[in-house]
Amino acid sequence: MQYTIKDGALLIGHQNETLRIEAWGQDALRIRATEYPDFTKNDWALSEAVPAAQREADININEADGTATISNGRLKATINAACVLSFFRDGKLILREYFRSYFGTESNESRCLKIIGRDWQPIVGGDYGLTVRFDPNDGEKIFGMGQYQQKYLDLKGCTLEMAQRNSQVTIPFAVSSLGYGFLWNHPGIGKVNFGKNMTEWHADATKQMDYWITVADKPAQIVENYTAVTGRAPELPEGLLGLWQSKLRYRTQDEVLSVARHYKELGIPLDIMVIDFFHWTRQGDWHFDKEYWPDPKAMCDELHAMGTKVVVSVWPSVDRKSENFNEMFEKGYLIRTERGSIQTYDFQGDCLEIDCTNPAARQFIWDKCKKNYYDYGIDMFWLDNAEPDYAVYDYDNYRYHLGPALEVTNIYPQLYVKAFEDGMSAVDPDKKRLHLVRSGWAGSQKYSTLIWSGDVPSTFEALEDQLSAGLNMGLAGIPWWTTDIGGFMTDDINDPGFKELLLRWFEFAVYTPFLRMHGDRGPHDIPALSDSDHGGGSLYTGHANELWSYGKDAFKIMKDQLKIRENLKPYIETLFKEASATGAPLLRTMFYEFPDDPHAWELQDQYMFGSEYVVAPVLHAGETERNVYLPAGRWENVNDGKQYDGKQTVVAVAPLEVIPVFKKIN
Repeated sequence: MQYTIKDGALLIGHQNETLRIEAWGQDALRIRATEYPDFTKNDWALSEAVPAAQREADININEADGTATISNGRLKATINAACVLSFFRDGKLILREYFRSYFGTESNESRCLKIIGRDWQPIVGGDYGLTVRFDPNDGEKIFGMGQYQQKYLDLKGCTLEMAQRNSQVTIPFAVSSLGYGFLWNHPGIGKVNFGKNMTEWHADATKQMDYWITVADKPAQIVENYTAVTGRAPELPEGLLGLWQSKLRYRTQDEVLSVARHYKELGIPLDIMVIDFFHWTRQGDWHFDKEYWPDPKAMCDELHAMGTKVVVSVWPSVDRKSENFNEMFEKGYLIRTERGSIQTYDFQGDCLEIDCTNPAARQFIWDKCKKNYYDYGIDMFWLDNAEPDYAVYDYDNYRYHLGPALEVTNIYPQLYVKAFEDGMSAVDPDKKRLHLVRSGWAGSQKYSTLIWSGDVPSTFEALEDQLSAGLNMGLAGIPWWTTDIGGFMTDDINDPGFKELLLRWFEFAVYTPFLRMHGDRGPHDIPALSDSDHGGGSLYTGHANELWSYGKDAFKIMKDQLKIRENLKPYIETLFKEASATGAPLLRTMFYEFPDDPHAWELQDQYMFGSEYVVAPVLHAGETERNVYLPAGRWENVNDGKQYDGKQTVVAVAPLEVIPVFKKIN
């Protein structure tokens, strides 16, 4: 092997591979490898400037035995004579490449299996598939990685596809119970297996290996180190912490205004009114259908006078009959297919999708949305289908301006929102922003991104999944997160079981970053407004989804819960400020706040809302009490005022009107 030091980095030449290791942030190292002559210029998620002191590594090369070490603060990496990497936190081994081949000086390396830690698989005529393997750590727990629709909070033993899908959000940052964080800094399609016998990261296609590691005593510090190099959420705009009203779908300007007026008549504060999809003529036109939305500016003016902001849905899909299709197609602004039909999306039209990896395409969609929405007074944008949502997830068949989808597609939702972040900041540089988006990638938080959990079923099982999803999103650096209250897909709005679910979901949402009513409330038995094949009146809609839509008993419960939310606003504001300062999520696992409590690492059905509230959602139908673990300290049940010492599990009653919540009192 050949060791050199260049620009403060340790470079190792080994056979056809060049390995580069360098200090990159607080107690952190970035590790890259390639079989090409040089590395790419892409920093991907590692976008933030790093102080000079955190870019200085201590490097030692031992020519005699062909080994080397590189240290940055508390993190040290060693490279042995077989070019096997090992990582140490304060001198204790935390991660080691999996190596089972002939060559080696240590007993567990000298195997005949011929399995190596960095396994390049050449793609004929292209780049490389890459598999990176690490030894397992018995007893280790792993969290983060974004949003997966499963109940497991601890990901040890899980296999995760690294790909964006509706309701699946890949944020490839893992937090280990052993005191390290690991970022897979590659935006392409892949898979990670946190197996019992090995951890295996795989990229279907890449030009180089790229990952980043940091160490710390507590998960909060790991997240702080990570968001320091990937970015943090900016300050939140005012007036967004109360009720967001949405449904599938308000079809006319009059419908929107009548709902907002009724909230005002009832004296119920309404922070946000949301206008969902197919308010347009065709996908890709990006403007209101004038037949049903004759005066958007007057609508916005009236809503603003009521103290209500307006959000409008934007899709990246472009119908071939759209007024913008020919120009975008000729200018190369649309995602391409490698074979077969050029169609990439087929919901309600023959569509392609805008290529948001192309800066010119991003400018194009913003220019249209500024003219047709923002200039009328629309406050924020709901960037739906942001994965993008393909008709078929054949990632090997799509190509972007930035490269083949296999290598770059996971960053698409981040660049989609960047079009609106850049556009709005250019117009109103001092205005705080928020964009509601259905997907994201590592670092999306810095673009004012609020991610929601997608089109999930209206079931208690799905509610349980959202709890794990939201907690792992927070650990992956995304503090702005929300769900559709009641789930998205409802078969029968009159089902008593659905009403119970809706109330339990609403009670949970009160103690989340955003309180947002939305969903497709079946059955689809409401006639369309028009028999045309296009336009805002042509598509079905769901049943009513306002607080008063579910009967007087449900209305009272949700109204009472909304009062709780209103009283929580000052506290929630402090949590958003903390997120901007340190990257801290609002939804926190129990061990995030109590890392020294072993039991806190075992809990996945309760959480901390900030540092002061233990929240225990009701996750099963018919449940009217549940166990709640109270960590060290003194706690008060907010529902009945009873106080308890911590370090114990209590049985808390949970009638339909409330869920168990305990406030720290010392």
